[in-house]
Amino acid sequence: MLYRTLRRLTRLVMALVFRLEVRGQAHVPASGPLLLVSNHVSLLDPPFVGAASPRELHFLAKEELFTIPLLGRLIRALNARPVKRDGSDGRALKMAVRLLGEGRALLVFPEGTRGVEGRLREGKPGAGMLAVMSGAPVVPVYVSGSGRALPPGRVIPRPGKVRVSFGPPLSFKSRADEGRKERYREATQEMMRAIAQLRDQTV
Repeated sequence: MLYRTLRRLTRLVMALVFRLEVRGQAHVPASGPLLLVSNHVSLLDPPFVGAASPRELHFLAKEELFTIPLLGRLIRALNARPVKRDGSDGRALKMAVRLLGEGRALLVFPEGTRGVEGRLREGKPGAGMLAVMSGAPVVPVYVSGSGRALPPGRVIPRPGKVRVSFGPPLSFKSRADEGRKERYREATQEMMRAIAQLRDQTV
């Protein structure tokens, strides 16, 4: 109930303040396990994607956020779960696989940390591992304008235009002719190429 109520409020605020535009919602499956993979340039990216998605989302967020009074309790209530940023959090991976196994939709940021508006960092193999292990369809997402609205180091957002684009689902399976680590790395690279295509299509 809290998630649905705040999502409606967030959509309204973002439409008024950031003129939020959403593209490709039809690419998001209506049900079943789903992994959304997005670029990451702003703390506003999770609420932007959450507001744009037709599905209720679950999130992985850096564990430091959960130590902040009130904020930690709020984001946990909004389906966020803590993850270590160094990529060695086996408990978070198991939790993510479990959520997908329950048919839920999960948002992750393959780059692992915030970057610069318009530029993509190399994705980390953890995203590919999650996709291959779960077998869930993967929908690439590109958020444009959030880095200008709230770049790292800025506290008060600037009004502006923000667009969230969803791309066609990708599918990843393990292959007998290559090692697991190589397959995870390759899957992440394919995700990042799909995100880059959405970026290049943004006008």
